[in-house]
Amino acid sequence: MLVERHQGRVFGLALRVLRDEEQARDVVQDTFLKAYGSLDRFEGRSGFYTWLYRIAMNLCLDRKRRERSGRRVDRDEERLAEVPADPESVGAPSPDIALERAELGVELARAIRSLPEDARRTLELREVDGLSYQEIAECLGVPKGTVMSRLHHARRRVREALAAAGALEADPDGGAGEA
Repeated sequence: MLVERHQGRVFGLALRVLRDEEQARDVVQDTFLKAYGSLDRFEGRSGFYTWLYRIAMNLCLDRKRRERSGRRVDRDEERLAEVPADPESVGAPSPDIALERAELGVELARAIRSLPEDARRTLELREVDGLSYQEIAECLGVPKGTVMSRLHHARRRVREALAAAGALEADPDGGAGEA
């Protein structure tokens, strides 16, 4: 039951960190095996997913450290830039809109990747995984205020990067507004 409930989120985390589906699947399996073998050490001071997240993240980071010399090609930009094969299908955006969205997706992925590791991880936990500030703080082992600060600065840097790339109009107050 716990695997069914959490495997999608653990896979999403592993895929974002490792950027390789096969390795992400391996980490998901290893995460649940390790969690099962360590259930007696789960103290319940944090949520189960928070504990599971820490296991998965540690396994991902271990894998990345072992693989530093054999870097894989990052295909996020290629995947985000794909235009649907049949844009005329019902409900599909026009080719111009699809291309514009794809370009925005590429710039957004690039802006997020340019963030420092801690800021990127914090932003992904909030915006992708939907964790609360408190859950993020527990996952990362930092105070809640640090989470709030990292999110503020990460969002600002992403807006600035999108504005610099022409994906957002610059805000007269120094920030960036929507295009």
